[in-house]
Amino acid sequence: MQITVQCCKAVKPAYGESGRVVAADAVPLTVFDKANFDTYVSVIYVFQPPMPANGVLESGLARALAAYPEWAGRLGVDAEGTRAILLNDEGARLVEATSDATLHSVLPLKPTPEVTGLHPSPDDGAAEELMMVQLTRFACGSLVVGFTAHHLVSDGRATSNFFVAWSQATRGAAVDPVPVHDRASLFKPRDPPLVEFEHRGVEFKPLQLQNRATKKVPPGNNNNDDDEVVVHKVHFSREFISRLKSQAGGTHRPCSTVRCVVAHLWRCMTVARGLGGHVATSVSIAVDGRARMTPQVPEGYTGNVVLWARPTTTARDLVRTKPLQHAVDIINRELARINEAYFRSFIDFASSGAVEKERLVPTADAAEMVLSPSIEVDSWLRMPFYDLDFGGGRPFFFMPSYLPVEGLLILVPSYFGDGSVDAYVPLFSRHMDAFKNCVYSLQD
Repeated sequence: MQITVQCCKAVKPAYGESGRVVAADAVPLTVFDKANFDTYVSVIYVFQPPMPANGVLESGLARALAAYPEWAGRLGVDAEGTRAILLNDEGARLVEATSDATLHSVLPLKPTPEVTGLHPSPDDGAAEELMMVQLTRFACGSLVVGFTAHHLVSDGRATSNFFVAWSQATRGAAVDPVPVHDRASLFKPRDPPLVEFEHRGVEFKPLQLQNRATKKVPPGNNNNDDDEVVVHKVHFSREFISRLKSQAGGTHRPCSTVRCVVAHLWRCMTVARGLGGHVATSVSIAVDGRARMTPQVPEGYTGNVVLWARPTTTARDLVRTKPLQHAVDIINRELARINEAYFRSFIDFASSGAVEKERLVPTADAAEMVLSPSIEVDSWLRMPFYDLDFGGGRPFFFMPSYLPVEGLLILVPSYFGDGSVDAYVPLFSRHMDAFKNCVYSLQD
């Protein structure tokens, strides 16, 4: 798939007569922003023709940036020396590209290094833009829209709200939900603070652990094929998920799709890795705090509101001596523990000065490329990825970019729109055959 870049430009907010919606010069990062992954995340949308011209999409992007000026800013420090998003209107990066191939000839897009040509690259940390967009026109008229966005600015829910806002602005529709930019007042610590839970070793770790040797696997150019991380896409049909739910059912409420699929994949990956029975394994699951805090965080909030549940057990109990329901039960128990009290405790601890005094850093470490014996899950099943409509209809395909982090699962709704799920599973190539042999098996 040959991609030719035609031009690259900065798109700045088009405020119009009303001016900027945020009066401040900077938006300080919250404790949730600072605890998140300091890295870029890329996603890819595919649209069938006809689609608006690039100039129309560019104008819509400028209007969306006026509603979300954070994405047109830069990371820096404010007047008080606090890490912040500087609202300097420097703009987002827009790349226009073409391909002489038809999209049909390259479908289905696979999670390989080749797809990274469909979105802008952060240039190994050299990028300053917080939002980068690439429009790739194929010979058949199809359009691929690739996003690269910085995770410190917002979590997946807030970032997807911006994507939808761009499509709304392009059609001339009102931006909905209305963006909420006030980060300072939503997460104030209590007086007096109440740290009820342990956050050292959970959301934070000592600085020296940040610098430990981390096994990195260069994508696509490793001489040892067994040590190469490959990403396999698994499709779970609605019927298969229903059978999973039936097998995992207990005396309590029915098992959700996310929890059943995560429990099943956790077990399959543990089997494929060949972990010893005594080895402890955990699954890190992102928990959205919007609905778990009182008052609820507004739907249009533009930042991060995520912490992580970490159900843990031994490999023996997970796959040898106990059924799928055991994995679901410990996932349910740990997810229930990350409640409002936990979120408030985190805010109080992270705001206490202990992080700075003890030189703690986030455990969310983008440099960690191998997660075994544990896994991490990013579930995008409830995000409105298929709500984008620039005027030519919704996308017919969506996927995360190639991300070869061993053990980092990404769950997305299938483009079939029937409740089926696609899971992107990165493992060492030496483990992939064993994984494929068990991933569609329902036997305990």
